[in-house]
Amino acid sequence: MKRKARSRELDGEWQVESPSQLLTFLFEQMPDKSRNTVKGILGRGQVTINGKVSTQFNDALKQGDLIKIHSRVGDEAVKLSGIRILFEDESLIVIEKDAGLLTIATKNEKQLTAYRELTNYVKTANPNNRIFIVHRLDRDTSGIMIFAKSKEVQQTLQNDWHELVPERAYVALVEGTVKKDGTITSWLKENSAFIVYSSPKPNDGQKAVTHYKVLKKTRQYSLLEVHLETGRKNQIRVHMQDLRHPIVGDKKYGAKSRAIGRLGLHAYKISFTHPVTHETLTFESKIPTSFTKLF
Repeated sequence: MKRKARSRELDGEWQVESPSQLLTFLFEQMPDKSRNTVKGILGRGQVTINGKVSTQFNDALKQGDLIKIHSRVGDEAVKLSGIRILFEDESLIVIEKDAGLLTIATKNEKQLTAYRELTNYVKTANPNNRIFIVHRLDRDTSGIMIFAKSKEVQQTLQNDWHELVPERAYVALVEGTVKKDGTITSWLKENSAFIVYSSPKPNDGQKAVTHYKVLKKTRQYSLLEVHLETGRKNQIRVHMQDLRHPIVGDKKYGAKSRAIGRLGLHAYKISFTHPVTHETLTFESKIPTSFTKLF
């Protein structure tokens, strides 16, 4: 099932017919859900009474009150900088990240990160809400990412990543003409300057396998669809350097061109099995126009 960006969708809406307490009312209206699931929905701030978020199980309801269950937990009035939410439920948030935004803080950047933005967003509903990083994208790589809302969901995805995430696809804008599709296999290592490089010796580092397909090409540039069999740090960037077609804008790994003013790498597709509902979800984002305008 493919999912696209959506607004603050409703999972339920009811009008109170007789006085009650909020949690008791929710149990009655959602008999198909476990008591812990209903408590979780309330605790994460997904419930509103007459338009106002409530997390109190004993809030008194009176006749005529309008109760709504929202798919998203955060206040959509919160302005998110550099990210867009593609999907959200009680277990996960899937986002599209802009190039230039860190996934999580470093020594030099403490505030403006995707992690911080989403943490602030979920805490607008409940100060106890948290976000957990499942995987990362480089600062200068744009595209789709998954975040978990609990440690359990994070660990399930990370421990069973290869089984639950059968497809991750990128588009890479590289220098020169790549003549045909192919696969690159090497063993990656990192030196003291934090530069990752390939070793041709088997088992000398972390094994990395990258598959690529040529989508468009000119004499100056090629647009590739890239699929990862493994997910190592800087894997695509290193392998494109190994191919002698470095990614546009990637000075660190041998590029000379800055034709688009950013790194030419975008995580445009991910398919995964939801760790709780077991539904197969697929998300895609558009290839940046700066990538395609060169062809």
